[in-house]
Amino acid sequence: MNAVQTSDLTKFYGKARGIMNLNLTVKEGEFFGFIGPNGAGKSTTIRTLLGLISPTSGEAQVLGMDIRREKNRILSEVGYLPSEAAFYPGMKVKDILKLSAELRRKSSMDEAMVLCDRLQLDTGRKISELSFGNRKKVAIVSALFHRPKLLILDEPTSGLDPLMQREFFNILRERNAEGATVFLSSHVLSEIQRNCTRAAIIREGRIIACDSVEALSQTSTKRVIVHGAVSLNGLDGIRDLKSADGVQSFLYSGEISRLLDVLSRGNVSDISVAEPDLEEIFLHYYEDGGRKI
Repeated sequence: MNAVQTSDLTKFYGKARGIMNLNLTVKEGEFFGFIGPNGAGKSTTIRTLLGLISPTSGEAQVLGMDIRREKNRILSEVGYLPSEAAFYPGMKVKDILKLSAELRRKSSMDEAMVLCDRLQLDTGRKISELSFGNRKKVAIVSALFHRPKLLILDEPTSGLDPLMQREFFNILRERNAEGATVFLSSHVLSEIQRNCTRAAIIREGRIIACDSVEALSQTSTKRVIVHGAVSLNGLDGIRDLKSADGVQSFLYSGEISRLLDVLSRGNVSDISVAEPDLEEIFLHYYEDGGRKI
């Protein structure tokens, strides 16, 4: 059984585009990344999958359940972390978590306290007294403490400091190792590259690429950094050229022998050639309308 399966899933807000003809499969046990900038359709996809908004057309199943007919069952089996979570400001953290457990009809407070300890969250404070980062921790605990089969996380690390981000991903990797499926929506490409095995890229409401993170990162293009005085005029295959203080950095998709020939005519003090990172590849997917660099 797939954790998520969609068929031509579409959502319009009146005449405004939400998502269009999404065909997506997330296997059980995957750590899956969903990549796109703000406005690409990530949150619309997630809210539609959870039955929080109704699709205009198309079909989808989450954990084998239809998103229209069985949304209450889906919500009981899923841990959902929205990009922005709101809580009753006058309630204490421990009371919010207790309420969440009661609504889910789960006796999971021991697990909630373990997560609070790991995330350094003071359960005795009121929500109104918390920083944005600590409110995000409350949302994380609320999404995870009942040990759901599927975690759907929408921009989960905004507001968390680097140490808490690291601990958060430690927790996610542990849950994934135990069999939980993780669906991670993010525009932070390093998060996807470090943690996900497969990912989809969404652009203007449509999925333009879906593959393993390794395959998405594979390209014949190299990131080249040259120190020294050299003219690159006439060298084909150069993109994203940046020059400053005697250093030229660019993406190169031409023949390496031709590059070395041109560089040998200049006064080069140092050179590095490396694979572009996922962020650079992602940007060019967007700039070229889905054509891989």
